Amino acid sequence: MKKLRFGMPVLLECDGMRESAALCRSLGLDFVELNMGLPAYQPGKLNPAELQETAAEYGIFWTIHTDGFLNPFDFNPYIAEAARKTVTETLKIAGSCSIPLLNMHLSKGDTFTLPDRKVNLYDRYREEYLSLVLRFREECKRTADGSDVKILIENCSGYTDFQKAALELLLESSLFGLTLDAGHSYTAGHIDETLIFAHRNRLHHIHFHDADPEHGNHLALGTGDVDKLQILALARSSDCTVVLETKTAAALAESVQWLKQMNHI
Repeated sequence: MKKLRFGMPVLLECDGMRESAALCRSLGLDFVELNMGLPAYQPGKLNPAELQETAAEYGIFWTIHTDGFLNPFDFNPYIAEAARKTVTETLKIAGSCSIPLLNMHLSKGDTFTLPDRKVNLYDRYREEYLSLVLRFREECKRTADGSDVKILIENCSGYTDFQKAALELLLESSLFGLTLDAGHSYTAGHIDETLIFAHRNRLHHIHFHDADPEHGNHLALGTGDVDKLQILALARSSDCTVVLETKTAAALAESVQWLKQMNHI
């Protein structure tokens, strides 16, 4: 049986990367996913030497989750430029530290509420939107040239048609791939799985947590309705890294215990 590489997200309970790395090591996990929504993990604060030294000391590696509100496709050129620079600077850090992947969401942008309907501006101005997607792709390609880093796009609440078009554009480059968030897929009625499985060879990463209709996402494994054995089989067949994406240390430890009981870790 192929050994999966399991990791954890940074938790608000952990004060900085060293405490996260120590918790990761104590639980027998392989990596920590740093979250750029937090002040400590902004590009200007990510010190490559410290990242490498801490990873070596604790025998782990890092992945990076970009800010959930990052939007390199904003129609405001100053906002879009800042987002592109954030990603390209992070790509440079990742390349210098053997960080294998950056995980990011696709923004749905803004909407106009009309008397009879809502109009999404990316859908209404799709040509302009896709031109920004293409510009982002090409700038990232130039920056990452020669490195093994991947930028992986994560599903959230169901891809729109314009987001599907953006994904197809991004996936024309081998730099880009996919993350499957198993809990979000469950709560969205598995709506994104057809697209993800159509590009199964580009699936490299899984956010793994339980979910149910009453409590939502980010539950400890074994406490919800996600088909966990199916997700683990998919992770093995696609050689994915797997983040146990709970929000507390207690739920994380409970997820690790469930995996041990099921002989998956």
